[in-house]
Amino acid sequence: MAVNPGKKKSAKKSPRTNDEREITAPKNHDVIEEHGDGIYVIRKITGSSSNKPYRCPGCDQIIPMATPHTVAWLEHDVETRRHWHNMCWSKRSQRQPKIERTRNAPRY
Repeated sequence: MAVNPGKKKSAKKSPRTNDEREITAPKNHDVIEEHGDGIYVIRKITGSSSNKPYRCPGCDQIIPMATPHTVAWLEHDVETRRHWHNMCWSKRSQRQPKIERTRNAPRY
């Protein structure tokens, strides 16, 4: 069986959705942080590599495109990966539980 030198083989890509990205072992620029609720892998994202908006779980606000931010996930659970504002991630342990009241509830 002869190989045709004029044809190039195309690399097969795994079927993934647009939101699904492959997260591998921590890279050189990833940082491991230990917190009370687990060990996190932290990745700082530059503005140039941020190509879509995300919602920060810390303040529930949108992180606009081209904004530097932090991506964090539990060490062995990629499904917990979330995009945070840099300040929201650094102040994460100081946040109080969010209390939601009904409109007619007393405020004291």
